[in-house]
Amino acid sequence: MNYLCIHCHFYQPPRENPWLEQIELQDSAYPYHDWNERISAECYAPNLAARILDEQQRITRIVNNYSKISFNFGPTLLSWAAEHTPETYRGLIDADRQSQKLFSGHGSAMAQAYNHIIMPLANRRDKRTQIRWGIEDFVSRFGRVPEGMWLPETAFDNESLDLMAQAGIAFAVLAPHQAKSIRPLNGGDWQDVSGSKIDPTRPYLLKTPSGGSISLFFYDGPISQAVAFEKLLDNGEKFATRLTGAFSDTRSWPQMVHIATDGETYGHHHKHGEMALAYALDYLETKKLAKITNYGEFLERNPPQWEVQIHENTSWSCVHGVERWRSNCGCNAGRLGWNQEWRRPLREALDWLRDWVAPRFEAFGSTLLKDPWLARDNYINVVLNRSPDVRALFGEEHFRRPLDEAEQVLVWKLLELQRHAMLMYTSCGWFFDELSGIETVQVINYAGRVVQLAEELFNEPLEARFLERLACAKSNIAEYGDGANLYRRYVKPSMVDLEKVGAHYSISSLFAPYGERTDIFSYSVKRLDYHTGEAGKLRMALGQARFTSKVTQESEVLTFWVVHFGDHNVAGGVQKADGTSAFKDMLGSISESFARVDIPEVVRLLDRRFGEKTYSLRSLFRDEQRRIVRTILSSTVAEAEAAYLQLYEHHAALMRFITSLGTPMPREFTAAVEYAINSLLRRACSSEDLDGDRIRNLLREAQISNISLDKTTLEFLLRRRVEALAVRFSADPSNLDKLYDLQRALKIAKQMPFPVNLWSPQNHVYAIQSGLFQRTRRRALRGDSRAANWVEGYLALSELLSIRVQ
Repeated sequence: MNYLCIHCHFYQPPRENPWLEQIELQDSAYPYHDWNERISAECYAPNLAARILDEQQRITRIVNNYSKISFNFGPTLLSWAAEHTPETYRGLIDADRQSQKLFSGHGSAMAQAYNHIIMPLANRRDKRTQIRWGIEDFVSRFGRVPEGMWLPETAFDNESLDLMAQAGIAFAVLAPHQAKSIRPLNGGDWQDVSGSKIDPTRPYLLKTPSGGSISLFFYDGPISQAVAFEKLLDNGEKFATRLTGAFSDTRSWPQMVHIATDGETYGHHHKHGEMALAYALDYLETKKLAKITNYGEFLERNPPQWEVQIHENTSWSCVHGVERWRSNCGCNAGRLGWNQEWRRPLREALDWLRDWVAPRFEAFGSTLLKDPWLARDNYINVVLNRSPDVRALFGEEHFRRPLDEAEQVLVWKLLELQRHAMLMYTSCGWFFDELSGIETVQVINYAGRVVQLAEELFNEPLEARFLERLACAKSNIAEYGDGANLYRRYVKPSMVDLEKVGAHYSISSLFAPYGERTDIFSYSVKRLDYHTGEAGKLRMALGQARFTSKVTQESEVLTFWVVHFGDHNVAGGVQKADGTSAFKDMLGSISESFARVDIPEVVRLLDRRFGEKTYSLRSLFRDEQRRIVRTILSSTVAEAEAAYLQLYEHHAALMRFITSLGTPMPREFTAAVEYAINSLLRRACSSEDLDGDRIRNLLREAQISNISLDKTTLEFLLRRRVEALAVRFSADPSNLDKLYDLQRALKIAKQMPFPVNLWSPQNHVYAIQSGLFQRTRRRALRGDSRAANWVEGYLALSELLSIRVQ
């Protein structure tokens, strides 16, 4: 029998601010908040509901690709998805359950070494923790023990595979060029298969140094390459044919053709790639050309008959082994004049930092923990669930003795130090061409968190010594200089402590009031005392609150005072609380000066109370900073918008006349028309009641005036409005009024001069087809006029959404 397996490695570089544990706004991902959100919309979610089309490009079926393929998701990505796209996250977990039913009890999800480090370049201790954390993360999400584990960049050495085998991992997937030689399990001479000459259709057994073993699959290189880089996904049938073409009648054993690529290929890198995947799988199954399987099922039915030796320190994305992650090996995107000499000193600086903190962690940790390194291995349970109960269980197992609150904070800081000492090795930091790239700055951010925690814990100067080494990593861009300069420019300002959280809280409270308790990213705030005041154009807030890190449990009561002088001029101070009487004295003196609107005195008081350490709008975390700036600018923007609209409305006839003559429009008029029409369209497309005539008239005006539309924003706004109507209809699908509202919105979407993504409405309407539609159609055939009207409306909806009704 011929088998087929498609593996998708889904992964994104971690983008979370190490101090906030959240991704901050990324403008390059617009109209989405960040790249995780954008790629989820383009790839992760579409693969949960991939379309299979007929010859007229109508949807005939919507299928969950994940249940039919082998896949792994990076744990840090799954952590993000669980919080930010819970529906997609739940769909992935459910797909693994479905795959167990399809594949003899073997789930299709694989684990991954935790945060995508290059395993051969890690020390043994980090390898072991990465494997342990990857397994525990997987178990906590999928509710079962993983059979396989994905190695980041398929980079490995014998030690990594040995540790995986010891941890109970049954198999891994590698690239064909990583195989060195093979021989039958029952003995014989080794046969050289270097240069991708290994037969990829069967599993192989690797005997590990400690006497264990692990099965290895080597994917089909040429087909994987064609999927990733040669546009094989342009046509689902050609994709299927290419896969079946890899079977051979000359083989006497059960063959499994399998490929492995980045999962983002299917939808993000290649638009509609998920549809090609769905069509190919359906084509193969329908025509019975191969049995779709996963690695676990195939391995159970066809255990290895051959033994393999491997080329250590190799990977799937560097022809020089693993040099891409430690040297100027030549692997890059081809930017002329650039080099990657920075890779080695960056790794050496991080290695030095890791090795500097390790003995101090062990020595200090041993005073609080029975076994600091075992505690690190098990800390993943706290990372996954930071509840008091989980922390208490962890303490019972690992604390050397009952610890008070301050000592427990030290434990959590020690373990966070070690977590970030692993996060700083995330492979993306070395993969790309330039030291100042966001992926590389991210790993330096993690290193910055290590430095900050180490200096707090060990009371030794560290930062200057680390920067001395980081300075050896030179940027290709003169403006950035070196790694130390990047650290000072981007990492140092990003560092957060409780006082900075206090500054954010106090300043933002002037623009949007908080409740008695609130969360600010990975911090919680309990308000203790809060006073506001207005005098002339001045506004102020003065108070006290308890700020607590939800990660380390560190907690302090802080006093804050912030003044808004108007426009963007905000100043404030934060300091540790020094008693109730001192706070009341401060409140009295400040209130008196404030009431007099004595601005110089207010400034002097700020300086006297808080010294040079004052805060401004620049101190806010990025998302809130952007929101407050928009609030401050709102009246100014409204004035500008009103002026543009007035110019447009008063002179629209003149502008149309100028256009009809073929005379170039004055730039002042063009700018006014473009701004006005786009502004009016934005309002119309996001309105609760979509006005089709209004939108059509504005589009006609835009066409006549030959102006550029803000298509990205307009599509996003209209899509969201249509999606809201689709959700409303889905919740009450028998309601004709809601059906007609959605129908009207879809007609508007279809008339736009750009495509509107209707993926979500299609899902909602398609889901009704097999149940409510069939029942209502039967009632209509029996003469129920209301049912007949509903059926007519549903058919019109389906037509608008290109859904073929069965």
